[in-house]
Amino acid sequence: MTTNRLRRAFPAIVVFAGGILFWETIVRVFDIKGFLLPAPSAIISAFPAEWAELRPAAVGTFTSALAGLTLGTTLAIVAAVGAVRWPMAREGAMPLAITANSTPIIVLAPVANAWFGLLSPWSTIVVIAVLVFFPVMINLVRGLMSTDAAELELMASYAATRRTTLWKLQLPGALPYMFSALKVAAALSLIGAIVKEYFGGSQSRLGQYITLKAGNFQFEEVWTAIVLAALFGIGLYVLITLVEKKFMSWHVSVRAAQI
Repeated sequence: MTTNRLRRAFPAIVVFAGGILFWETIVRVFDIKGFLLPAPSAIISAFPAEWAELRPAAVGTFTSALAGLTLGTTLAIVAAVGAVRWPMAREGAMPLAITANSTPIIVLAPVANAWFGLLSPWSTIVVIAVLVFFPVMINLVRGLMSTDAAELELMASYAATRRTTLWKLQLPGALPYMFSALKVAAALSLIGAIVKEYFGGSQSRLGQYITLKAGNFQFEEVWTAIVLAALFGIGLYVLITLVEKKFMSWHVSVRAAQI
C-alpha cells in the first residue's frame, strides 16, 4: 500500500521539483529583478531574518482563518439541515445565502471593521464565515436532497423518524458533497483572511505584513509570506482529506484511492 501511495505521489513530486528548478533557472538566465519575481533561493534566504516578525503574523492570520472556517461551516450545516427539513425555510434562506456570497469582500471588510472594531479578531472571523457559508451550505443541501426516493421509502417502511433518516441515511450520503465544499472553503478562508487584513487591523497579521513589505519594496520578504500562506493552505487541504478518509472509509472514492 505504501509503495502504491509513493507511486501515485511521484508525478506530483517531480512536477513540483521541476517547477521550482524552472523558476530558479529563468530568474537567473534572464536576470529578472527581485521586485518582479524573486528566485526561490532568495525567498528561502529571507526566511531566517524575517521569522521573528513573520511567525506571529502567520499565527494570527491562520488562527482567524480557522476560526472563520469553523464558524461558517457550523452555521452552514445548521442552515442546510433546516433548509432540507423545512422547504419554506429553504426558499427563504437560499436567496439570502446567494446575496451574501455575491457581496464583494472589499465591501464586507470595512463594514466588519465598523461593527466589531478595527483591532477585533471578530471583524476578520465574521468576514471569513460569510465567505465560506454559501459553498458549504449549497453543497450540503444538494447532498441531503440527492437521497434516492426508494431509500427514503425504505426508511419510512421501517417507521424511522425524520431525525433517524437524517442521521442514518441523508447525512452519510451528503458527506462527499460536504467535504468537496470544505476543500474549497479552506482556500477561501485563507484568501478572505489576508485580503480582509489589507483594510486594517492588527499589525501582527500576514495581510499587514505583505502591505508593509511591498510598500518598502522588500519583495523577497513578501514572497516569504506568500509561501507560508500556501503551505498552510496545503496543510489544511491535507487535513480535510485525512478527515474525509476517516469518516468516509466506506465510500467508493476512498476505497479506490487506497488500492
